[in-house]
Amino acid sequence: MKRRYVLTFPPEIVDEPITYNLIRNYDLKINILKAEINPGKEGNLLLEFESEKANLDKGINYLEEKNIACLPIEAKIRFDQQACIHCGSCTAVCFSRALTMHKLSWELIFEPEKCVACGLCVKACPLELFHLDF
Repeated sequence: MKRRYVLTFPPEIVDEPITYNLIRNYDLKINILKAEINPGKEGNLLLEFESEKANLDKGINYLEEKNIACLPIEAKIRFDQQACIHCGSCTAVCFSRALTMHKLSWELIFEPEKCVACGLCVKACPLELFHLDF
């Protein structure tokens, strides 16, 4: 199973090999999709995990024990679908294909689990319907 999570960690944990421990101890395949790490401040990582559900759950528990906030990517993206006029502007910039147009109805389809938190949709939407908390 594959899942994407945004990890927010405090500055005091910078010296710990978090991703190494997740790989070695919990048999997780990790893909770092985005990182914002500021010296002396908290950091954010968008990670894609791949593993069996049991190992993934153990890895998430490990992160929580280390006081690392671990939220699914869907919790960090807000999209006001009710106000959407389905213009498709956001689909033109979405290289991860999280935003597509339905081929028959021409309505916007948003699949947040595919999102890489690039923020291009935020800039492309003429109605400012996307908000990214990363």
